[in-house]
Amino acid sequence: MLKRAIEKTINQYLKDDNYKILYIWGPRRSGKTTLLSKLAKELSVVRFNFDLESDREKFAPRKEVLEKIVKENKVILIDEVQNYPEATVMLKLLHDEFKVKVIASGSSELRQQSKDFDTMTGRFFETYCLPLSIFEIAENKKTRGSERPIFERSLAEKLQIFGAYPEIYTQDQLSESERIDLLQNILDTYILKDIINIYELKNTKLAKDILTKIALQLGSEVSIREIAGSLGANVTTVANYIEIFIKNYILIPLPSFKTNIRRAVSENRKLYFYDLGIRNILVRDFRPLDLRPDKGGVWENFILSEITKQRKIANIKVNLYFYREYGGKEVDLIIEDYKKSYTCIEIKVQGEKGNKDIFPIKHTFLALGSDNYFEKIAQALF
Repeated sequence: MLKRAIEKTINQYLKDDNYKILYIWGPRRSGKTTLLSKLAKELSVVRFNFDLESDREKFAPRKEVLEKIVKENKVILIDEVQNYPEATVMLKLLHDEFKVKVIASGSSELRQQSKDFDTMTGRFFETYCLPLSIFEIAENKKTRGSERPIFERSLAEKLQIFGAYPEIYTQDQLSESERIDLLQNILDTYILKDIINIYELKNTKLAKDILTKIALQLGSEVSIREIAGSLGANVTTVANYIEIFIKNYILIPLPSFKTNIRRAVSENRKLYFYDLGIRNILVRDFRPLDLRPDKGGVWENFILSEITKQRKIANIKVNLYFYREYGGKEVDLIIEDYKKSYTCIEIKVQGEKGNKDIFPIKHTFLALGSDNYFEKIAQALF
C-alpha cells in the first residue's frame, strides 16, 4: 500500500495532547477507508462504517450510549460520516464530555448537510484525502537521479489518461479495458449514485450530462446559462448541481481574478476535474495524448488538479485564479498568497514562455511545461 501524505497529519494528531475531532474529507475511492482500516489494525480498535445502519445506530447522541464506545475504543474511527448528518450532535457530545480522539472521514462535508455543524466551531481540525498526488507517488517510488526525467514524463502521461485514483494507479496488472471499466464503475456507483442519494437529487442523467458538458470545455470559461440551455434544464438547477460537484471533490472551480483595472474581464469561472480518469470516461477518450485535440486542456487540468491537491493536503494558504483582459490576453493561473504576493503561471505542454507583463500587479512569472512541472509546482507553492 502506498504511504499517503495525510498519514503524517494523522500521526501528529494522535501524538498531540488535544481532543478535537479530526475530519478527513475527500471523494469516494480516494483511500479514506484504506487509511482508517490500517489505523484500526495498528490501534486495535473498531472502524465504524456509517454506510451501515447498524453502525449508525450505535452512536445515538446520549452520554450513556457513547460512554460504552469510548471505554472500548481508545480512538474512535468513523468512515463515511456524511451518511448520518445528525452526527454533529453526537460528535459534539463526544468532544465535550469525553477525552477521546475521533477521526471521521466523509465524501461530503457535514457542513453542507447538517444544520448543527456551526455548533462544532473550535472543536475540530480538517484535512483531505484526495486522488494520489505526484508528490505522494514520487515519495513512494524513490527513483534515482538519472531515472527521474523518464519517471516524471511517464507519470504525467499516465495520470492524464487514467487519473490518480489509488485502485487505478496501483494495479499495474490491469489491462486498459479493465481500467476503463473500473473508472466507469467509480463514476456510476461512487460519484453519481452517491451524490444523487446524499442530496436527494432527482435526475442522474442530468447530473452526468452536466459533468460531460464541463468535461468538453477544459481550459475554457463555463457558462451555466449555456449549459442549461443546451440541456433544456433550469439555470438554477444546473448551478446547484455544479456546486454539489465542487463540494464533493469532483470539480475544481477557478474564478477570474478581479482588479480595479477595467481591462480585466470575465463573467464565468473555469471548471476542472480533480481526476482526469473521471473526466476521460465522461468524454470516452483514452487515446495517447499526442493523438488528442484536447491535449492542451488536459495538461492544464492536470497541473491545476496537482496544485489544488497539494494546496489542500499541505494546508498551503493561497488562492487560485485565472486572469483575462478584454483584448483576449490571458494568464492561465494566478497564485495569490495571504500576503498578496502573486505568481503568474503559463501552463503549456512544451513550456513555451508567455507574456510576463499581462498581469498588472507586481508578480513572479513561471513557465510550466512537461519537462519541468515537478520543479515549478514545488517552486510555486513552497
